[in-house]
Amino acid sequence: MTTDLIDLTSIHPALPFDARASEQTLFGAVLAAARRHGAGKVILTDADKQSLTYKRLVLAALVLGNRLQRITSPKSAVGVLLPNTVGTVTTVLALNAYGRTAAMLNFTAGSRNLSSAVATGPIRVLLTSRRFIDTAKLADVIEALARVEPVPGQRLRIVYLEDVRAEIGWFAKLGGALKASVAARIHRRHGMRPHDPAVILFTSGTEGQPKGVVLSNANLIANAHQILAHAGSMLTSSDVVFNPLPMFHSFGLTAATIMPLVGGMRIALYPSPLHYRQVARSIRDSGATVLFATDTFLQGYVRAAEEGDLASIRYVIAGAERVKDQTRAMWAKTGATILEGYGATECAPVIACNLPTANRPGSVGPLLPGIEARLEPVEGIDEGGLLSVRGANVMLGYMLASNPGIVHPPRDGWHDTGDIVTLDSDRVVTIRGRAKRFAKIGGEMVSLAAVEALASGLWPDSQHVVVAIPDDRKGEQLVLVTDKPDADSAALLAYARQHGTPELWVPRAVMVVSAIPVMGSGKVDLPATVAMVRQTRPLL
Repeated sequence: MTTDLIDLTSIHPALPFDARASEQTLFGAVLAAARRHGAGKVILTDADKQSLTYKRLVLAALVLGNRLQRITSPKSAVGVLLPNTVGTVTTVLALNAYGRTAAMLNFTAGSRNLSSAVATGPIRVLLTSRRFIDTAKLADVIEALARVEPVPGQRLRIVYLEDVRAEIGWFAKLGGALKASVAARIHRRHGMRPHDPAVILFTSGTEGQPKGVVLSNANLIANAHQILAHAGSMLTSSDVVFNPLPMFHSFGLTAATIMPLVGGMRIALYPSPLHYRQVARSIRDSGATVLFATDTFLQGYVRAAEEGDLASIRYVIAGAERVKDQTRAMWAKTGATILEGYGATECAPVIACNLPTANRPGSVGPLLPGIEARLEPVEGIDEGGLLSVRGANVMLGYMLASNPGIVHPPRDGWHDTGDIVTLDSDRVVTIRGRAKRFAKIGGEMVSLAAVEALASGLWPDSQHVVVAIPDDRKGEQLVLVTDKPDADSAALLAYARQHGTPELWVPRAVMVVSAIPVMGSGKVDLPATVAMVRQTRPLL
């Protein structure tokens, strides 16, 4: 069986990448960046008009970390339930500086998934903010989490950063200032190493209970350096990165926060990607030149923007979902170039991305340097194969709800992405669909993503999701879920015939909704969409 697999598998070697550059901790990499770009450079700003230079960021992390070490255990996972602010970056670095792992919790996930994440960590201490809990209306979630016992007989301890800061007096701040000069020595003393866990991120739970994805310091720093090496002169230390994406999502954490921190680019943080008008205005105010976002959010920003709001943006780095042609056309009017990329939380996350010099809409661009790829055949799929990747950015492993606190590493370092892709001679990746987002209809494999693209071609101003449900006669039946008020299958069938698309691909059932469910990360909430279809299935 092993021989057959090798004979049928296409191996694509990695482009050269100096993995030694990733042999740093997160805090150590920030110290190195401060030396390289100047300790006095302003590196972080947020919607509260807070700003920090590298020097003040390091100092704040040391002062806060010194306090947090008194209420947490060395090498433990500490929960972080916070929005995009300067304080959140400081908190993550504070934990890293003192040898703790930051478990980034998705505040949009609901109490059930959050409780599962706390138990999986296991997370004994949760850091949050009263102001945030009040603003985001999460009091019920906090009340539910307060009842969770991450270890038998011990309830989760919820710590509010307002209380921690109130305990930090002028003497502690003076001590922190003195320590800043020996920050690297303090960091080493607390035992954090490059291959130790730096963060835990949690999957959305689409396949059951959420899994913890454990990323080491080296994983994060490797991916940051891979992005910078891939981008080349496209990104410089004079760029300003606008990041509205939550840091519980790896795209928002590594690509839009850690990468610019390491690369010396000022980061403008915004606490919610859903505030379309405010985000557009904040982009203007910050003078941002690079924006990280998803297709759903990009459409919202460009529609809400007033003239000139987006004029400073040179490049939009889009990920997490396919970029629609309509989105590209809308953004082209601003003068910005959309560069679509692709990644996975397990890969810290960026795997491939288009470049200005070789931008191929419809693809997700070339593999980043240092990433080795493997394509395996899939029954019923003639074009492309199942993509697995290996490299310095690939996770330490999963933590499972059934085995809390234990890391299960990927076999031989390979991560199965679950995506069906093609890979050309230039290492350019084109996604054909998720392995689990294919339906078998009349014995033929049909890509749900391809059917969604068909609907988008006919109704480009609307959002569409295709769901497969069991069918006694055909095996599976396709249902189009759309926010197009007058959508109907007859119009879609006529459009498919005009464009030579097989009739088998056309959903016979159409479900019109007021809005497609979206997760906090910007991705379509597939479980919620499937649940909507199942509830109305008798009517379809």
